[in-house]
Amino acid sequence: MTLVTGMGVIAPNGLGPERFWDAVLEGRGGIAPLTRFDTSTATARLAGQVADFEAAEHLPSRLLPQTDVSTRMALVAAQWALDDAKVDTAALTDYDMGVVTGNASGGFEFTHREFNKLWSLGSQHVSVYESFAWFYAVNTGQISIRHGMRGPSSALVAEQAGGLDAVGHARRTVRRGTPLVVTGGVDSALDPWGWASHVSSGAVSTASEPSRAYLPFDVAAAGYVPGEGGAMLVLEDAAAARARGVPKVHGEIAGYASTFDPPPGSQRPSGLRRAAELALADAGLRPDEIDVVFADASGLPDRDRDEAAAIESIFGANGVPVTATKPLTGRLFSGAGPLDIVTALLSMRDAVIPPTAHTTELAEHYRIDLVLGAARPTDVGAALVLARGRWGFNSAVVVRTVSV
Repeated sequence: MTLVTGMGVIAPNGLGPERFWDAVLEGRGGIAPLTRFDTSTATARLAGQVADFEAAEHLPSRLLPQTDVSTRMALVAAQWALDDAKVDTAALTDYDMGVVTGNASGGFEFTHREFNKLWSLGSQHVSVYESFAWFYAVNTGQISIRHGMRGPSSALVAEQAGGLDAVGHARRTVRRGTPLVVTGGVDSALDPWGWASHVSSGAVSTASEPSRAYLPFDVAAAGYVPGEGGAMLVLEDAAAARARGVPKVHGEIAGYASTFDPPPGSQRPSGLRRAAELALADAGLRPDEIDVVFADASGLPDRDRDEAAAIESIFGANGVPVTATKPLTGRLFSGAGPLDIVTALLSMRDAVIPPTAHTTELAEHYRIDLVLGAARPTDVGAALVLARGRWGFNSAVVVRTVSV
């Protein structure tokens, strides 16, 4: 059994699980006009920006020159997760601790700043830390170095699905004999070049009002809002957690699966349904034992339609409550899935399903029980978390309550 014993959150609408959770239940979002550079000529100007995070308050000064903003967030979220789990890494064997992170963007802001120096000033002005600060695996590496974690470690790149893939692989790592693994995902690409990459996809909402910008499953859905941040988790083998006297357990990572979509134009359905079914089978649960689905909720009509159809095909029409908190944070890429896992675990703890903010009218033929308007009090014993990345990635994780 793989337990979640620690959680760390850095989200646009709250730092730490409790502040984030309070914001979610209150419907308080973090989507606002992007302020890190001049967006006056951009077609899209809203983002889920983490505005109240000061890395210097949490990290040694020596780390600041060598890290991108996403790595700083990952380091701090990992520290908070370890603190939450009451883990003393110095008291554990280094090869008994691993790190598995998801990443979609790498060190975008850092590397673009150094590239600008290269082109405008010359190579002698480029930071030596550019050699690794841009890399997709840098968050795994920096967390591993800082905490002396020398056990099996890796990084996964699957865009929006990558965060769930990281958690799934971390669970596999625990099952293979590593007692403790730090896992999750954090992304940030809100610099000028990163923003150009977001907007060039054609999928970003151009709305000017935050409450109308990101409307998954709504009749007015017209794109998503990019965001930054994510969550880190501490996963532990149940026996190892008990042996060290773990003070609390948030829940269990009970099932995981990933699939890949067929080629575009093949007329075959997406692989999302199969990912969900495989995750349920891995968890040993029937569809009627799932109390809520945390949807990928892309805000794009065709992808929303596919996801709604997949959910209906598994659970039946309006067969399970469905929700998404991304309209409050923006789409966090590899950070989204782990943050949804945190949200699911908090839903279990407090017996309440948060609503899908801002969505007011379901699009025609979406026969899903989308939680709207206000939080829904109900016991939550198991939840299905879904994520879909660009280029065909699908991932699903099942979490459930557990008593230790």
